[in-house]
Amino acid sequence: MSTSKKPATIAAHAAGATDPQSGGVVPALQPSTTFMRDAEYQPLRADNTYSRADSDNLRQAEEVLRQLEGAADTLLFPSGMAAIAAVFRTIPNGGKAIVQSGIYWGTTAWIRDFCVRRAITLFEVDADDLVSTCQNQPADIVFIETPSNPWLRSVDIQAVADASDSTLVVDATAATPILTQALDHGADIVMHSATKGINGHSDVLAGVLSTRHNDATIWRIVHDDRKMAGAILGPFEAWLLTRAMRTLPLRVERMSQNALALANHLFAHPKVEDVFYPGLPHHPGHDIAQRQMKGGYGSLLSVLVTGSREDALHVVGRLQLFLRATSLGGVESLVEHRHTIEPHTGIPENLIRVSVGIEAIEDLITDWDQALG
Repeated sequence: MSTSKKPATIAAHAAGATDPQSGGVVPALQPSTTFMRDAEYQPLRADNTYSRADSDNLRQAEEVLRQLEGAADTLLFPSGMAAIAAVFRTIPNGGKAIVQSGIYWGTTAWIRDFCVRRAITLFEVDADDLVSTCQNQPADIVFIETPSNPWLRSVDIQAVADASDSTLVVDATAATPILTQALDHGADIVMHSATKGINGHSDVLAGVLSTRHNDATIWRIVHDDRKMAGAILGPFEAWLLTRAMRTLPLRVERMSQNALALANHLFAHPKVEDVFYPGLPHHPGHDIAQRQMKGGYGSLLSVLVTGSREDALHVVGRLQLFLRATSLGGVESLVEHRHTIEPHTGIPENLIRVSVGIEAIEDLITDWDQALG
């Protein structure tokens, strides 16, 4: 039997995570924060000394993600922002960073503030200008997000990697490792908010970094900093994450199918001005998404309804199956009026961000039709 397993097999078997002690086919939950030593004060388990450094449950979840990414090493964090912060803390004072503009606002806001505090020169660059900027501007880190949230811009990872000698970090949250393995396209480090599609049940806060080079200086710094700073994911959250990832390929497949069907339906609707979704042929970056995303285009899309802010809010208020809440990638469909949340970011007032779940697509389309009506 081949040792190279498909993602569905890796996920379903949780990369081999079981409970040898009881014979259980799922891993046990071990919440202990500290671990015993023998009479000579040697650890009974050399890999378990204190849970701020590691735990069985943490390693099990990391191994699933490492295999799904095809990575050399993977580290989990208590949130996506904690993972991003861990990478940016490797930049020396007075360093340089190139960051794609129009990405998740929480990322942009934190990076701006951090760079000011550390006297780091920050270049915020439109997706279309990333390659030329990287060719002409040396930097410690290049950070991109593809597809981006909420504009759904696609960036050619390999082209950016070829244009720069910098460490390339890719936020692939909206794609998940099921649709895009960013390391195979030239990324040095791939980041996900595991809170979103990877967990997919809106009940775990987590972030993850995976690397192509586990012996790189930047990775050793990240690894040591996580331990010393205590940016660790708890064992219960790691256990829940492992449990959720068993169905990750199935969920991503269904959500991508639903999102594409809904995007096509809404794009043809007379009361919709435009739909931002990488799977639509008219969308900028569709050709890039076709090359980089295998098996679908993800669950996230943005809808520009015809009219004003009030028209968009009217539609959001009338939706019944789509829950009005902030997040994405869960089994339940969510909807958000982004301008209400982030009016200072240049988001159009008539834009509605949609995270499509696993419900019956007929019901989701019916819900939008009555809301637009």
